Amino acid sequence: MRIAQVTDTFLPVVDGVGRVAVAYAETLAKLGHEVTVSAPLHDTGHRGGFPYELVDYTGFKVPTAPQYKTGSPIMDDHYRRRMAMLDFDIVHAHSPFASGREALRLAKERDIPQVATFHSKFYDDFLKITKSKTIAKVVVANIVKYFERCDEVWAVSATSGEVLRGYGYQGPLRVMTNGTTLRPGNPEAAMRAREKWQLGDLPVLLFVGQMDWKKNIRRILEAAAQLKQTRPLFHLVLTGQGADMEAIREMAHDLGLGEHAVLTGHVGSTEELDALYKAASLFVFPSLYDTFSLVVREAAAMGTPSVVVRGSCASESIQDQHNGFLCEDDTNDLCRVIEAALGDPNHTRKVGEAARQTIPVTWEEVMAEVISRYEALIAAHKPRKRIPAARRHLENSKRKNL
Repeated sequence: MRIAQVTDTFLPVVDGVGRVAVAYAETLAKLGHEVTVSAPLHDTGHRGGFPYELVDYTGFKVPTAPQYKTGSPIMDDHYRRRMAMLDFDIVHAHSPFASGREALRLAKERDIPQVATFHSKFYDDFLKITKSKTIAKVVVANIVKYFERCDEVWAVSATSGEVLRGYGYQGPLRVMTNGTTLRPGNPEAAMRAREKWQLGDLPVLLFVGQMDWKKNIRRILEAAAQLKQTRPLFHLVLTGQGADMEAIREMAHDLGLGEHAVLTGHVGSTEELDALYKAASLFVFPSLYDTFSLVVREAAAMGTPSVVVRGSCASESIQDQHNGFLCEDDTNDLCRVIEAALGDPNHTRKVGEAARQTIPVTWEEVMAEVISRYEALIAAHKPRKRIPAARRHLENSKRKNL
């Protein structure tokens, strides 16, 4: 198949959606499919050796989240001319915004099916940005209209599908989970991570994700401050970047966590991130925002069990005390669960091993289902007369010369 993966976030990876988009492109290409990625240009550095085609357009920083780039594909003539030369069988969008509109254009122009993945709780995002429930509801209504124009929409978990239905989406919806790249943990790399961040041999509580209050990081800090009163020997490592980084650092200081808290910033190296997972005693992830917890699977792949909130999207794969730990969205309860896990390291290691065996799903397994759905959508599509790539390129060149 010739597949277009269209995304707002790609390389360098700064969030879970970007990580998913990269995994789709790499795995589908490895399985023998022709993959083209459409994404905003992040930088002009050398990009070579990819098993897929990357066609990017002029990008600029998002004012409210400078780690992200966006752009207008329709306004980048060089990008449009390159894309006009390519034929696709299906288009897959990972965002309903600029890249999502581009996915609609590509699908309509080529008269091919389009699938879109619902990755994020957009109402929460826009409520935080605008401080207005009315504006957030209007934006979400427009997002729902976008998804309703797609041939099929995928939710990354059953709970996230319920969120999208709650937004008002009534079209075709299928749960298509995300995978994990399985890699052997490296104990020596874990020791190097401990040395780099001066963690010694103390228990490590790890969080990986955006430094944003929507991730329920306040709950982690409060629980750690409470834990410090009864169990003072531990480190809390917060890995990631985001708009609330300095506010989080300030709260950690105000709670007296100065010697306990380590904010690493963004860790771009997969090996170094794996090493942090491997070095951790517990992965603490009480987020109620995430529609799917890729990081919980990554921690599990390194044999590290997670503490998540009961009923959250992240809890769907967790059986309490078997392959992870469940808590209420409550500081006291989170602290209780962490303290109990640290107090029984043998049991916690067994839970981590069960997590490693039961939670990760390989991207190859996921792609088997993805490919099956792509093929079904292509077979069910009733195309009108398609415009060949050569003709599209010619017409695009004529418009440029007018």
